[in-house]
Amino acid sequence: MTVRSFLCSPLLSLAILGVSATACAPAEQDDEVTSSSAALLLSAMTVNNATGTSQTFTATGTIDTSNAFFQSLGTNGRSCLTCHDPKDNWSIVPASLQARFDSSDGTDPVFRLNDGSNSPAADVSTVAARRAAYSMLLSKGLIRVGLSIPAGAEFTLAAVDDPYGYASAANGLSLFRRPLPTTNLKFLSTFMWDGRETFRDSSSATCLKAPLDPTACFATAGFDLSDQANGATLGHAQASLALTAAQQTSIVNFELGLFTAQTYDNAARELTALQATGGPAALAAQAFYFGINDVVSGDYSTSAVFTPVVFHAYDAWTNRVGSGTEAARATVARGQALFNTKRIVITGVKGLNDDLAVPTLNGTCTTCHDTPSAGNHSIPAPLDIGLTDATRRTTDMPLYTLQRTETGETIQTTDPGRALITGKWKDIGRFKGPILRALSGRAPYFHNGSAADLNAVVAFYDGRFAIGLSAQEKSDLVAFLQTL
Repeated sequence: MTVRSFLCSPLLSLAILGVSATACAPAEQDDEVTSSSAALLLSAMTVNNATGTSQTFTATGTIDTSNAFFQSLGTNGRSCLTCHDPKDNWSIVPASLQARFDSSDGTDPVFRLNDGSNSPAADVSTVAARRAAYSMLLSKGLIRVGLSIPAGAEFTLAAVDDPYGYASAANGLSLFRRPLPTTNLKFLSTFMWDGRETFRDSSSATCLKAPLDPTACFATAGFDLSDQANGATLGHAQASLALTAAQQTSIVNFELGLFTAQTYDNAARELTALQATGGPAALAAQAFYFGINDVVSGDYSTSAVFTPVVFHAYDAWTNRVGSGTEAARATVARGQALFNTKRIVITGVKGLNDDLAVPTLNGTCTTCHDTPSAGNHSIPAPLDIGLTDATRRTTDMPLYTLQRTETGETIQTTDPGRALITGKWKDIGRFKGPILRALSGRAPYFHNGSAADLNAVVAFYDGRFAIGLSAQEKSDLVAFLQTL
């Protein structure tokens, strides 16, 4: 296998199975990698996608495939790698899943009844049956998460419409969700879509500030990720034994050392050209701490007021003139400016308008994506932006009717989200916002895969908040997002 020298970077040092990637050949040369296993992993570290190339930077400079992340530690053949593939920016995508299905007739470890199928009772006796059983995984990259309404919840399950005939009060609810990427985890404040691996710790100094809940203090990222790794091994991999402390530490340290971002765009070309700071190396150097640039309370460390200008990677491309590559770079810079500053009238968002008692909030995209350079929320802030409303339900999704015990009122939703962890009525439909880096290689988007591409993401927000984006503004935003 041949690895092009543009995959190297002076800031990127990867020693993979003993193969050094620190010495970059001139642009016209190729570096031959003789070990087939080393070549496979090296090629995975720099991955072509529909809009260009992404690259993974490692803080240690090494990928050690003897790490527990790569080991099958359960009973069904799975490892962390099964659902967090570096070739898919450390998640999984439909095209790769379809190729894995075709090459294995649907027996690859990702295709397992416990969570890969639409129902754990599905028929998987033939290739055709397996293709139908795993249709949500194959079409949208969705894993089935089975959760029940917690004891003492403020609501009950009044009715279920499950196209797969499984979800019920007795069996639990079937929630179809995208596997979150196991890269750029340095920037996380919330773990899992519904925050179920985000633990409180009353002895911690990492607490929310007023006017939120200063008594809400949180465990470290290492603690949360250790528990998540163990839970995934026992659940997704169906292990009979819990991970050892050494295995948990191995996985967590590996994950926290990964940084992935787009490094080359088909139109704008190199994302570090002309003093731009795209790519994973600059991302890895970005400071982060709990509450950085918080939109409500200001910066938790410096007390600086929130700034909506969260992304700066393409400041140097502002007002570039010309055609071709120069025009594409100017487009990216315009998209970045729109993301940072375009006015959005935010209404009807549970977790924001209601919790702050502000019916209307003048914000920007960065109101909810406030972490500098990463674009997630720097404190736990699950929000309901309407993605699970019954009006947005597609026929392949279950629909649940929930009834509030106190008042009898009902809500229909395809996924109760955070409410299945807290049992609180107000939390129905609330989810965290994911990190926005390395987007191009991991479509579809949103927790339920409802946006097939970044055009659909922008269209959703434009419609949901009546932003009134022009065709040019939509194109500019997409051009920017695909360079992240």
